Amino acid sequence: MAHAPADGYAMLLAPGSPLVQPLLFSTLTFDPAADLAPVSLVGTYPNIIVVPNSSPFQKLEELIAHAKANPGTMSWGSPGIGSVPHLAGELFKHRAGIEITHVPYRGANQGLMSDFLAGRLDLMLNTTGSLLEAVRSKQVRGLAVTSANRFPDQPELPTAAESGVPGYDVSSWYAIYVPAKTPAEIIAKVNADMAAILKDAAIKDKFKLLGVLPRASTPQELAAMNVADAALWAPIIKEANIKVE
Repeated sequence: MAHAPADGYAMLLAPGSPLVQPLLFSTLTFDPAADLAPVSLVGTYPNIIVVPNSSPFQKLEELIAHAKANPGTMSWGSPGIGSVPHLAGELFKHRAGIEITHVPYRGANQGLMSDFLAGRLDLMLNTTGSLLEAVRSKQVRGLAVTSANRFPDQPELPTAAESGVPGYDVSSWYAIYVPAKTPAEIIAKVNADMAAILKDAAIKDKFKLLGVLPRASTPQELAAMNVADAALWAPIIKEANIKVE
């Protein structure tokens, strides 16, 4: 996509900041900073920290206390190495001062949920899209969301910052990008149309099912978010030696 014709007909819908990719991959065929132009946010969402219903922990504070008292004995699952839930979990470990063993899967549907429901994992971090309905239906027990503020569609879930991890804030997003040489007037047109679309009630209803809050932005706001996201994850990726090959 980065090398596609810059005519407005090639667009990328990406989760999180493309600027994180060079931190994870040793070789890339493109430079996300030079080859992609930000257009607009599409929506934002937190990750959710959950435990199986068989877990003794009712609150995140209880889980953290147990992990501190029993370092290295607990396991947590994510949908894959380098995924936002993986990075969010590594930051959670760092900020909470605990040592728990990461078990990566190849996506949420490749054994992660079945192993989790069977009690083979002590906790899991994943997106609202993957876990919100499971929390609502009491299939799993939600302990906290990773964002700074409570998620409006599930306000009874506290934040991790409220639950013993001060300053912890991981908010994810989807956003639209185009090849870098796309004319400014095309970027402005797509940006304006995106802002209008996200106000539509039918679109808001669709996003609600996905656990995503519709949110537009200017290209400049998105560019700043990308830079901040890469700055957040760079030390975590280095400390945990995370590589995706």
